[in-house]
Amino acid sequence: MFNTLYKKCLVLAAHESSKYYLAVISFIESSFFPIPPDVMVIPMVISKKDDFLKVFFIATIFSVLGGVLGYLIGAFFFDVGMQVMTFYGYENKLISLKGNLMNNDGFYAWLSILFLAGFTPLPYKVFTIASGLIGFNILIFVIVSLISRGLRFFIVSYLSYKFGDLFTQFMDKHGSKWFTIVGILIVLIGAIIYLIFKFYA
Repeated sequence: MFNTLYKKCLVLAAHESSKYYLAVISFIESSFFPIPPDVMVIPMVISKKDDFLKVFFIATIFSVLGGVLGYLIGAFFFDVGMQVMTFYGYENKLISLKGNLMNNDGFYAWLSILFLAGFTPLPYKVFTIASGLIGFNILIFVIVSLISRGLRFFIVSYLSYKFGDLFTQFMDKHGSKWFTIVGILIVLIGAIIYLIFKFYA
């Protein structure tokens, strides 16, 4: 199933209305669809390099809007949200999340997790729904999503623009590992800055 959906997304990337399809894929991927928008972003930018900023903005904005939909599913449609969580194997982790958010350390931990979910290959949709399920602050949710998703899609779009097929080959071999390492480094830097300010406050 995943392979079929992947191939269909590649076909849509070559369609004359690819930007509209990218908006749809970016939107639904943030709440339930399994294929990430990167599958369309890379070939779209390589085929029309002058559009790389448009592709970046479309993927980012509609991904965050889809994230809000995921949040609302978690907040108001518990059964649907739990079905998605179960599909990705995260239902057993949800019980401890709400309790951990009751203290500041838990709050900042969830910020880090949410950022990593938006930036790395972690299933972002699981954490958009979980944010709604645990009642995470929606304004902070949107801000973190804009930063993480925007940073991810800008990097993918820009590197596709600069290096073309070389970047495609790199992503096929090392993409997941690279985004995970960079995401963890960003979170660690943020944690260090937070601890420094906390220590000197």
